[in-house]
Amino acid sequence: MKKLKVVTVGGGSGYTPELIDGFIKRHAELPVSEYWLVDIDAGKEKLEVVGALAQRMVKKAGIDMVVHLTTHLEEALIGADFVTTQIRVGQLAARIQDEKIPLRYGVLGQETTGPGGFMKAQRTIPVLLALCRKMEKYCPNAWLINFTNPAGIVTEAIAKYSPIKSLGICSGANSMMHDIASVYGVEREEVYARFIGLNHLIFADRITVNGEDVTRHFIEQLAQGVGSHTLKNVPNLGLPAEFIRALKLYPLSYLKYFYMSREVVEHEISELQRSGTRGEQSLSIEKSLFELYRNPDLCEKPAELSARGGALYSDTACSIISSIYNNKKELHVVNVPNMGTTPDLPDDAVIETNAMIDSLGAHPLAYGRLPTAIKGLIQSVKAFEELTVDAAITGNRQTALLALSVHPLVPSVEIAEKILTDYLAANRDYLPQYQ
Repeated sequence: MKKLKVVTVGGGSGYTPELIDGFIKRHAELPVSEYWLVDIDAGKEKLEVVGALAQRMVKKAGIDMVVHLTTHLEEALIGADFVTTQIRVGQLAARIQDEKIPLRYGVLGQETTGPGGFMKAQRTIPVLLALCRKMEKYCPNAWLINFTNPAGIVTEAIAKYSPIKSLGICSGANSMMHDIASVYGVEREEVYARFIGLNHLIFADRITVNGEDVTRHFIEQLAQGVGSHTLKNVPNLGLPAEFIRALKLYPLSYLKYFYMSREVVEHEISELQRSGTRGEQSLSIEKSLFELYRNPDLCEKPAELSARGGALYSDTACSIISSIYNNKKELHVVNVPNMGTTPDLPDDAVIETNAMIDSLGAHPLAYGRLPTAIKGLIQSVKAFEELTVDAAITGNRQTALLALSVHPLVPSVEIAEKILTDYLAANRDYLPQYQ
């Protein structure tokens, strides 16, 4: 088997032990011999802490893998087979601003949904496209596996503006299938769910357990409050039972932001006063995690990492990489251009759906027309995403204003303009395209 070189950009992230754990577990089928963790100079201290833990984990596992640490991206990229991204331009301080600014105006302040997703994309897309240009030079045949949020918007920008082979991934669908498995007391592998939508805006409309269709039964379980788990970073507010029965679909917990927008904003304002935004809470969690990571006796992924969210990241990312490398033809839920999956969205629009993954990449399964109950929401958020990509590429303020104004969670153009003005002022150092 060909030895693999894998590069993780944003290697100093607290999530990195998840990935290391995933590669260790799959080393027999995914022979990574060189694993490069890359970060910027400002993240060097975190890189060294996480990198040392990664090296201890590999040593304990006794596998043939060398973990390299560097702040020189070009050095790491040379001859890479896979590049994964988990960057946060502006770090958690920028995320906290993204969350707080909309709340001033009574609008959702969230990392990837609504105005927060818009702002994160403005900072992130130019940086990832610069990475793609370097990949074109140093590893043109490598796969880019993007976990950086907002994953769908970022993946769309890469698909439209770079020839690099890429996929966007998210652990949300995997988490939903684990929740289904827990309701029926089976393993995750015994569950299949058909998904359609956008990143952090997906619905399952067909659910089977060991080949038996349990969709109606599971929806009723949800309505009764069974299996209605929420992701770590989403408020634990339940959708009304009658609405769940009317929808007849299993929505990702992020859909609460749309279906319970007033209640969620009230909850966030209350949380802001009591314990800060989710970004501020994550800052505290990350500080505690890195204290654990510094322990020279720690040689495995700590259980506390699950509090940070994204606990299934390694399963999702490493399974997809293995499916590409081993030409497995497995089904996974990924962010990929529509390519006719549904005629209700443009072919070049990136959607999140089931796809067969082989050595050529992702082949999304045909879906057909979107259900009427969710079609309008998906189409309006997709319009927002397309305008968001255009704004990030051009740095055009009018395009940016349009993007925010068409988002379903922004109540007026006046408020959109205020949020945009505050965002551009707060992020001046990270937005060269707007200069």
